[in-house]
Amino acid sequence: MLSFRRSAVGSMSVASRHVMATGVVIGALAFTLIALLIPVQKFGGSKAAAATAPAAEDDGAGIQSTAFGPLTPQDRDFVRKVRLAGLWELPAGRQALQRSSRPAIRTAGEHLIEGHTQLDRRVMEVSQALGMEIPNQPSAQQQGWLDQMDRAQGPQYEALFVQLLRRAHGKVFALVAQIRAQTRNSQVRALATDANNTVLDHITVLEASGLVDFDGLADAPPGAPSAPAPVPAASSPYSRPTK
Repeated sequence: MLSFRRSAVGSMSVASRHVMATGVVIGALAFTLIALLIPVQKFGGSKAAAATAPAAEDDGAGIQSTAFGPLTPQDRDFVRKVRLAGLWELPAGRQALQRSSRPAIRTAGEHLIEGHTQLDRRVMEVSQALGMEIPNQPSAQQQGWLDQMDRAQGPQYEALFVQLLRRAHGKVFALVAQIRAQTRNSQVRALATDANNTVLDHITVLEASGLVDFDGLADAPPGAPSAPAPVPAASSPYSRPTK
């Protein structure tokens, strides 16, 4: 009898250990499933994405219904920014051909002219199809960049031209990717695809000049005092474009 009781106790102990082990495994699987089901934004993913995405200007017209899909304020802002890009980059490209003898700068100017001539034609078609107004002159900030280049001379002009345009294209590149991924409007999506190819081409030729100051492309962290951008000569500081 005593032997039987010891055997029974031993058997129950083993069984209990199996039950406990099974419970731990089930608990771990359940925890993993819950973690997978919780949206990423609960952990701040959406906030991080929003912090790095270029801000769009809301024109107050809300979401409009079109034959090509919903047209959001962000979509309209993108179309207008593509138009604005051409309004200052086309003159900048022509100026580079007139003022620089450096082959790399002239090549960059040619690409700016060719790319934005085609892109400007596309944005006109898209704006007409969507029934929206677009700008006819560069913004005050963009005109300021053109004025800075007008005042610069020689190698200083070439470095200024490359830095202003490279930084502007880097900024808009993030916006193009965001719109391409999120828009539900087929006209805006097609324009974003064209803009992506154009912007990447321009970034490539500008960097091929060897004049890009990559440290000068980075934004200062929020709240930090803004340091002046490095320039080829102390007499001509320039602003950093946000496009």
